[in-house]
Amino acid sequence: MGTTTPGERVTAPRIAFLDVDGTILDHGRTIAASTIEAVRAARAAGSLVFLSTGRAAGDIDPRVRAIGFDGAITNGGAYATLGDEVIVADPMPRDAVERLVGYFDEHGILYFLQTDAAVYATPEAQAATAAFMEQWLSVHDDADEPQTAPQRAPRFLDVADIDPDHVAKAVFLGEDPATLERARADLGDRFHVVAGSMPLPGGTNGEIGMSGTTKGSAIERVLERLGIDPADSIGIGDSWNDVEMFEVCGVGIAMGNAEDALKARADEVTTSVREDGVYNAFVRHGLVAG
Repeated sequence: MGTTTPGERVTAPRIAFLDVDGTILDHGRTIAASTIEAVRAARAAGSLVFLSTGRAAGDIDPRVRAIGFDGAITNGGAYATLGDEVIVADPMPRDAVERLVGYFDEHGILYFLQTDAAVYATPEAQAATAAFMEQWLSVHDDADEPQTAPQRAPRFLDVADIDPDHVAKAVFLGEDPATLERARADLGDRFHVVAGSMPLPGGTNGEIGMSGTTKGSAIERVLERLGIDPADSIGIGDSWNDVEMFEVCGVGIAMGNAEDALKARADEVTTSVREDGVYNAFVRHGLVAG
């Protein structure tokens, strides 16, 4: 595993996949100007740049969308688009959704369900998440750093109104740090359970999709559609749902703010989301000039 050095370059890839939270967006707060510059310059020079996020398409911060991308992998790989073309659309079977909801209810676990268009939650889960985010943002607010209208609390719809045939992914919160490992043990026969990326002050959170549905599986289908060799791709992220992206892409790059254990799964480490991590990785790999 190497460390990204802005002046060092290798052969430029043809396509890049970028995580959102912790990679492009500093968890609801800011986007580095260098990231916007890097994405737009890379696309202008002929490279393709895709979002690759666990978020629902309808829950992506408008400031991220405004940067401009060639497509997006969303819901941790359950959906993928190329412009207006839908390449992947793999919602969960209804019985899988029923099993998850029953599990959460039985164990008193707060949860959210994502469709491609929106995120649905109980009032209790909505209130808990808003409180967590307000606390985290207040602790990390920097008076010397300009703010750009941060998305201070997610906007949820009532889970009672969701269409169970369009659920793509579940997210859960637990006060007990052991909740994640128990969910893996109890649900791992059918589901892909990974640690979540929400910056909670305590407890744990996780993400659940169908087994075999990951950012990596969606990237494989996008690359096949485009006729691009995986060796000509890079993937940049900071969360555990990025592992399969690292494995599929020719070069997997962890952000400097990622956990050390995740960095060890990547091919390279760039600088943090606040220290021009995407830009420095793009320079190193020749997508933009330094």
